[in-house]
Amino acid sequence: MKRIIPFSKFFVPAIIVSLLLIIGGLVGYVVLGGFNLGVDFQAGLIQEIQFAPTAFKLTYTGKGIASISMDRAKLDIVISGTDVEKKTYSFPYSQYQTLGQLIDALQPIEGLKVERTAGQDIPTNLLVQSAQGNPRLGSEPYGVHYFNSEGAAVRIGEVRSALSSIAGVSVQVLGKETDRKFLIRVDDKGKEANFAQVTTAKVAKALEDAFGEGEVAFLRTDYVGARFSKHLTDQAGMLVSLTLLLILVYVSFRFKFHYALGAVLAILHDALIMVAFITWLRMEFNTTTIAAILTILGYSINDTIVIFDRVREVLRLYPDDSFEQNVNRAITETLSRTFITTLTTMFAVFSLFIFTTGTMKDFALALLIGMTSGVYSTIFIACAVVLFWEKRAQKKEALSGVAQVKKA
Repeated sequence: MKRIIPFSKFFVPAIIVSLLLIIGGLVGYVVLGGFNLGVDFQAGLIQEIQFAPTAFKLTYTGKGIASISMDRAKLDIVISGTDVEKKTYSFPYSQYQTLGQLIDALQPIEGLKVERTAGQDIPTNLLVQSAQGNPRLGSEPYGVHYFNSEGAAVRIGEVRSALSSIAGVSVQVLGKETDRKFLIRVDDKGKEANFAQVTTAKVAKALEDAFGEGEVAFLRTDYVGARFSKHLTDQAGMLVSLTLLLILVYVSFRFKFHYALGAVLAILHDALIMVAFITWLRMEFNTTTIAAILTILGYSINDTIVIFDRVREVLRLYPDDSFEQNVNRAITETLSRTFITTLTTMFAVFSLFIFTTGTMKDFALALLIGMTSGVYSTIFIACAVVLFWEKRAQKKEALSGVAQVKKA
């Protein structure tokens, strides 16, 4: 006979641990000043910058329209227009490994003028395209930057000091100090027309005045207005609430109400644990975070339903055993399935966490936390609620029987 693990002995300690983690999340929320809200939920401008000097500047005076696009592997110049034949000039970094080689290859393009402002031996895989400025080339010089790996680290205090004249600005370090990447957020109070354009220009000028012209690359610029931000926040709250309500109704029909209550409390626990970790790790709270939470709610309820199904089966197979014994038996019998399913899913998510960056990396980390919490809550929260409810019902039934005997 397979050994039954007495999980029920650990229900109370597990609930205490969960409460401590959730309380810790609430404390973190208060101490750290709330979530690190992404631009999705906080009206304003958000910019990701990197201190990277200008490597070369491009101007175009030829026929048609010329534009530049870059990725980690190559640089492309596209020339198009009604009076010219569309051409794409592609320059893979594997073929043009230094800045000097790349500039020599760019020179033959008719109408394109290249002005080098950095050493010709700089590796081309360090080139960075700034989102600031128009990628459509013209008489106004367009600067292409490069990451100077030997440059001195830029302190966050220096960046904050440079932007101190801008109201509602906050600065956050991205990665290591040697990466010289920062996230700049400026709140929009809804009082200024053309807020995005005006504030972008203010930030660029403040940084140029402090660190020099052409020393900063704007990797990303996003803006969300106050009305859209509030609408999105309301929708996110309604979406999570509606999900919990539908799960409560579904499990109530499939099992009993106290099973549904246990399932909803378990997935609510998972959401709160994820939020606690997101708060303390200062991960950006955005629509991707909401997607991760909803994904875990679905993942966790699936695991809970499997165990509840098994509880119902063993109650029929072993009617003479106590309810507590049958709950422990059901969890034990489904334990290998739970771990195998979770671990195989985690392998895929862990690969995302290792090999991706930015919001996708945060999404993968949130999923890893949520999956771990999901297995834990199914066993120690959902089943605990069902067991406590059944014991309470049995006590009431026993007391009712004693009262009837006394009356007789």
